[in-house]
Amino acid sequence: MRRIARFLIPFALALPGGTALSEPTVGTLEVVAELPINPGNLAVTVEGRVFATVHQFRRADAQLVEVLGRDGYRPWPSAEWNGPFGSGPEVLNSVLGIAIDRQARLWVLDNGLGEPAQPPKLLAFDVNSGGPVFRHDFPPESGPVGSFLNDLAVDDERGFVYVADVGGAHEPALVTVDLAAGTSRRFTASTALAAEDVDLVVEGRVIRLPGADGEPRPARIAVNPITLSADGETLYFGAMNGETWYQVPARLLREDAPDAEVAAAITKAGPKPVSDGASTDAEGNHYFTDLAHGAISVLRPDGVLETLVSDPRLSWPDALSFGEPGWLYVAVNRLHLAPPLNGGEEGAAPPFPILRVYTGTRGIAGR
Repeated sequence: MRRIARFLIPFALALPGGTALSEPTVGTLEVVAELPINPGNLAVTVEGRVFATVHQFRRADAQLVEVLGRDGYRPWPSAEWNGPFGSGPEVLNSVLGIAIDRQARLWVLDNGLGEPAQPPKLLAFDVNSGGPVFRHDFPPESGPVGSFLNDLAVDDERGFVYVADVGGAHEPALVTVDLAAGTSRRFTASTALAAEDVDLVVEGRVIRLPGADGEPRPARIAVNPITLSADGETLYFGAMNGETWYQVPARLLREDAPDAEVAAAITKAGPKPVSDGASTDAEGNHYFTDLAHGAISVLRPDGVLETLVSDPRLSWPDALSFGEPGWLYVAVNRLHLAPPLNGGEEGAAPPFPILRVYTGTRGIAGR
């Protein structure tokens, strides 16, 4: 009954005869689930079905799950797709970015990182049946083995998917997938993709990663959050270690414009916090996970960046996805305490929460 009631709230703000039910206050934060596994990214349907990847920094018995109730989950779309890492071509090896489009397809980005690294791929599954409906195996030119394909934005109307590649063993990049042609293109020719010289600070600690000599240095993580405007004409992106939100006409990437033309067209959309995830609603508001402040921030169309909600439970908020009208879901995974970012030591234990915050705006479910 609790889950049913949660679905009905946004749709039942007025009763017959003019008696109004109270709308949630903007910034209201609720717990949706507390999981025994570590969520990476998530995608939520307008009815409130929650899908989540399992972050590869803390592997579990599945790589992609549907959340069931407060603390349950099931491997999705099947146990076979969630087989052991590297065990075959029909296996999800290391998935992070996911999104649901308006054709009820769940898009899944498998970066393949692990030992040994596997070729990266992009998949789509029918949300209702779980059946595969699309696959693109990245060739070395657009998705070389060892690259860190991390997050994605889907234009189902025109048939394109845009991918943010942090870089991994390669340069950071934007990768464009043409669904109809079955081709992909890698763009690296802009300093906007690189990390800025800004520390990643979580709960007062500067996050460090081993340098080339093995000595820990302040992390500098490149392009990561990526979103698309509601009309599909503007692609937005920024570095995790960065305070600049960039924009570029998506048409240039769709039409395979020369690198120099794409680079010249990249402009600043506004400020952002150091962030791991982002979402853009139908009204032009940009939402960011604010890692330093345990918060969700919003960049308004007038260029003002402000805090939507700050809460101790937002301990490394990773990913965002709109679900039911007005509700923005947040995956929280305390990633700063995972061994790769915590000197090799595990500093966190389950449960890991999925929360949702009320924005009062027109979000686009699934992204």
